[in-house]
This record gives sequence, C-alpha cells and structure tokens, in this order.
Amino acid sequence: MPSAAERTRTLVQSTCSAVLLIPGPNAPASDHLMPLTRSVGPDGDLFLELPADSLAVRTAAHAEDDELTAVLEITDVAPVSVPHRIRGRAWVSGWLTTVPGLSGPGRMTLRLETGEAYVDDLWGAEEVEPEEFRDALPDPLAGHEAELLQHLHTAHGEQLAALCGLLGERAAGRCPSHLPAVVPLALDRYGLRLRLCEDRSRCYDARFEFPAPVRDVTELRDAMHTLFAAAAS
Repeated sequence: MPSAAERTRTLVQSTCSAVLLIPGPNAPASDHLMPLTRSVGPDGDLFLELPADSLAVRTAAHAEDDELTAVLEITDVAPVSVPHRIRGRAWVSGWLTTVPGLSGPGRMTLRLETGEAYVDDLWGAEEVEPEEFRDALPDPLAGHEAELLQHLHTAHGEQLAALCGLLGERAAGRCPSHLPAVVPLALDRYGLRLRLCEDRSRCYDARFEFPAPVRDVTELRDAMHTLFAAAAS
C-alpha cells in the first residue's frame, strides 16, 4: 500500500481543493485563502501562490518578524458520482513567510515550512513526519487518475462488475438478492479500489491489487488487462 507520506504528498501536489488556514482572532476568512498554485520544494516546504493583495499575503507580510503558524487543508473528492464522495483529507502545518520575486505581477508566493502533516483517507488516519513528507514522491498516476476513473466508469462498467467475481464468498454473502452498483473509486500505482453499493446507505469497498506496482499509464493498461482477464476466466 502507499505510505502515509506518499498519500499526503500526492494530495498536496494534486488538483484537489485546498485552503490555507491561519489561526487567530483576526485571521482572514478561509474563502480568501485558496492558493492559486501549490508545489513542494526540495526541503519539503510548500510554496503557495496567492493574489498579492490577498489577506493571506498581507497577514504573512505583517508578521515577518514573528512566527506565523498556518495549516494547508486539502480535501480529496472522488471524480465520479458515488455515495460518500469525500475520499480523504490531509493537513500540512508549519510556519508561513513571504517569498518575493518568485511570482509574476499581481501574485505573491508564500512559503509554508513543514512542521507536521496528517492524512485521513481510505487507508486510515496517520501522522507524517516532515522528513518522510520531504522524501516521499507523489503517485505517478495522480495526474491521470480523474480521467482514468471517469473512463472506467463510462466505458468499462461490465468489466468492473465482473471483477466482483474475484471476491468469491465475500461478495456473494452481501448481496444475495441483486447485484450492487459498482463504481471505480480510487486508483494508484498499487491497485484499483471499487465501491459497491446496494443502496446509498449500504456500501462497501473492494481493493484489487496489481501484480506489481505500475510506473505509468502504459504499465497501468497492462495491469488492468490482467485484472479483467482474471475476472473473465
């Protein structure tokens, strides 16, 4: 399974929605603190680009001589329609400073020096040390995951349903009267996760591992063919 550090790094560098939270009685509202871009530097620090006139930038600039704490909160929502659509959240907290000269006109880069991180997702809830976050790499499929899941959902519904046959008695005992709806929920280099729903209140997940971790979309295609072939045999 992907490590907690890898999962956190993947969410930070994904297109998931994120908001910068600055605690304090005079803190700017969260709807004014959504970074335009975000990236991770070689030391594991986050670089967040915001409008130069935003309250977040003004707050960070005003606090240059003090330690301004902040938290980046990322929310991961499944790219396909499915019950219980939020797949997880991650938080990276640390100290915020301005970094002049990195952004173009009308923008300012803020540096969030990573102090600690935490992820709560489909795998569970775990803390992440700053060094682990720094050394982790995002999942190689993260940039393609939304498109791939949407394609699987619209073009390969029957093959996804056939994968339930690989669950054997685990699936047979749960839906004796009718087949559940099957939706592709998550995809990473290790495998595919499906959500099976008898109705909106009764859902469960099934994880299908690839024979070996994949490194790109080409290897993913081969791994998916292997899964579908196993289900069809």
